[in-house]
Amino acid sequence: WRRIVAQLTGPIPNGRQIFFQKQMTHHFLPEINREWLGAVTNCFLIRDPREVIASYVKKREDPSLEDLGFIQQAEIFDFVRSRTDAIPPIVDAKDVLENPERTLRLLCDAVGVDFNKSMLSWPPGLRETDGIWARHWYSEVAKTTSFRPYRPTDQQVPERLREIYERCCDCYEKLYQHRLL
Repeated sequence: WRRIVAQLTGPIPNGRQIFFQKQMTHHFLPEINREWLGAVTNCFLIRDPREVIASYVKKREDPSLEDLGFIQQAEIFDFVRSRTDAIPPIVDAKDVLENPERTLRLLCDAVGVDFNKSMLSWPPGLRETDGIWARHWYSEVAKTTSFRPYRPTDQQVPERLREIYERCCDCYEKLYQHRLL
């Protein structure tokens, strides 16, 4: 893991000025030291647990609390906040879909990046940087060229996942109160 962290915190590749990285909470294994997070600018994307669960059960019928990543995300948020003495920027997926330009402008301002309207659209299809799981998780994104309007899920949380859902809600609400508005 140290080699990976060195790549993530080292020189920005390809002569670019920004090195955007999407970290997956379930990749933060307990044995991996998190101190490296202090060397990068952190921001958090959150999503309503009911919508996450509705999406996740399409791929895996009985996800665990750890699979969903809410506990880990809250822990990482606390870690970053304690190291920086600041609340890292948080955006909610619903806010992005309801008003992409406004939300991205707020995020860009919070992380010191110039907003560009080109951030609101992209070519269809998967990208090389999407990783090995893209075809399993990003099939809908691959069909789009811009943000689609927000549509809430009409699916209810299965009773067997109710306790997990409630634990996820606690973490989500903790971060939601700090989201960029």
